[in-house]
Amino acid sequence: MIVVGLAAAVWLVATGQAATVDGLFLLLTSLLVALCFALYVIFMIRRAMEAAAKPAPQPAKATAVASAAKPAPAPATQEP
Repeated sequence: MIVVGLAAAVWLVATGQAATVDGLFLLLTSLLVALCFALYVIFMIRRAMEAAAKPAPQPAKATAVASAAKPAPAPATQEP
């Protein structure tokens, strides 16, 4: 989509359509679409690089899991 937006902008300039008001808005729209998709791709690449650089999480210790468990509550008794 980035290439398509840039190609549309080049086409509008090459054919002279960018000289009109409608062509100018088409040019700005196609460049804006290309910019949005380019920023999204850059964001996704950086996010993937951060995930790849992050070390694998250490497994939780068994003692930590056992101490975090709550004991069962005592049953309530009813008196007559």
